[in-house]
Amino acid sequence: MILRDAVDHYVAWRRAHGARFITSARTLYQFCRSFPEHACCDAVTESEVRRFLAGTGPLTRWRANKYGALAGFYRYAISRGYAVASPLPAADEEPREPQSAPSYIYSREDLLRLFGGVSISRKRSIRLDAETFHMLLLILYGAGLRTSEALHLTMKDVDLADAILTVRNTKFYKSRLVPVAPQLASALRRYAERRSDRPLPEGMASAFLANRDGTQVRKHNVDHAFKRLLEHVGIDRRDDGRRTPCLHALRHTAAVHRLTSWYRDGADVQRLLPALSTYLGHADLDGTSVYLSMTPELLHEASACFDRYVNGGHHA
Repeated sequence: MILRDAVDHYVAWRRAHGARFITSARTLYQFCRSFPEHACCDAVTESEVRRFLAGTGPLTRWRANKYGALAGFYRYAISRGYAVASPLPAADEEPREPQSAPSYIYSREDLLRLFGGVSISRKRSIRLDAETFHMLLLILYGAGLRTSEALHLTMKDVDLADAILTVRNTKFYKSRLVPVAPQLASALRRYAERRSDRPLPEGMASAFLANRDGTQVRKHNVDHAFKRLLEHVGIDRRDDGRRTPCLHALRHTAAVHRLTSWYRDGADVQRLLPALSTYLGHADLDGTSVYLSMTPELLHEASACFDRYVNGGHHA
């Protein structure tokens, strides 16, 4: 079968089974453009696949994503008789993904400076005011949401009575309920009172975090505001191998601080990790376990917990 037709069938099949399949579909159509219009699936050689996987830049995680998209397509194509064999190189021959730098984790002092600097940094804002920006940061840290998840919360998604946020159609095509702590719940209620004075262009489907005119806050405006806030409070990149401080790091910080507290309280962290993974909306534990080695403070608490276990709590 013609490669492009087979890809069309595969994309339609994946979407018919509920997947959005946007990024992988884009990758497969990019792959198709590497060949003549009427090239067949079995005309593709391993060397051509290797060239597509390699690209023109340095090795990044994107190579593994391309490999995964092609592997899924060829499994489908072979099962349907569109191709006889896969031209992909063996998975164990693929170069290992480069290890990404650990996220910046905000200290307690950093957080105090950030939240304390919001009002001044947004003093002259036209659309995204200090109250909404402050509430967004509280949700990112207090509930561990992704930025896009917080910005897409609607009025009906915020259950003030039961202190639960409904996060819909998120990164892994799932929805989840996120209970919040009393302090964050109180902040949500205070913001909701002020939010009621702003327009609701779509009724209860309007954005909870809204600009002054009631419209949804846009991520590029938030990113710009957070960059200005970091500059205002003097938090910048350190030469310690970590990534540059950013908005998404608030979510990482929330997870690390929760783990640190559990270790400090002597909790069974391995038992609690699945609960944290579900709370954060991770697809599996691998996405959560990366937080276990992010800060010296966390490692210290983990080591102290292990020391107490080994020595029966008698070691000084």
